[in-house]
Amino acid sequence: MSKKLAGKVALITGGSTGIGLATAAEFVAQGATVFITGRRQKELDTALAQLGAGVTGIRSDVASMADLDRVFATIKEHAGHLDILFANAGGGDMLPLGAITEEQVDRTFATNVKGTLFTVQKALALLKDGSSIILTGSTAGAKGTPNFSVYSASKAAVRNFARSWLLDLKPRQIRVNVISPGPVGTPGLAGLVAPEQQQALLAHMANEVPIGRVGDPSEVAKAVTFLASDDSSFINGAELFVDGGTAQI
Repeated sequence: MSKKLAGKVALITGGSTGIGLATAAEFVAQGATVFITGRRQKELDTALAQLGAGVTGIRSDVASMADLDRVFATIKEHAGHLDILFANAGGGDMLPLGAITEEQVDRTFATNVKGTLFTVQKALALLKDGSSIILTGSTAGAKGTPNFSVYSASKAAVRNFARSWLLDLKPRQIRVNVISPGPVGTPGLAGLVAPEQQQALLAHMANEVPIGRVGDPSEVAKAVTFLASDDSSFINGAELFVDGGTAQI
């Protein structure tokens, strides 16, 4: 049975934990050569040990232009091009209107909006014509969520990036799609609250999902792989919700 990403070169930002790590494992299983980035060297080293051969890790913060330049210089040196870009790095925290700080806004938008924008822009010189770009959105970008408006707004911006960039990249036939997870059992989701509150948070979120549970990172990874592969060759500018139905109610 042929592998869906055989011979492809992929970059996954935020690839050391959660959805990014699960996607790196799926990409490798499907035959891709994979580069991952992460901000923390310890987590990056742990991920590389788990993923094994065929994966290169680069410590990088997507909000840093110098770090991004180093990432793409490394890929150019070792692979020469990219076929797949999964701009996945992101994050956020919860504050209600009235308690939102300038620091929270700057930090969230620096990673989720600025980081996504310049990750894609700086990748263009390496992306082959006909490549696939996948951006990580969120169900929060399409719904109202209490105490989460800054994060939600940043993900709404990411959603519009895909709509606009597919027009910019039309001459190169580069597809741009968005993967929007709902509640998924990742360190980032659990880390929104104190350790003693994490199980309660996950149970509450599971109750809000029509399918009755939170998702697993591997389930999102399979959907990202679909968007990265030729199986989705006529899908462009779409937002694929992997959320158990959360965004549909």
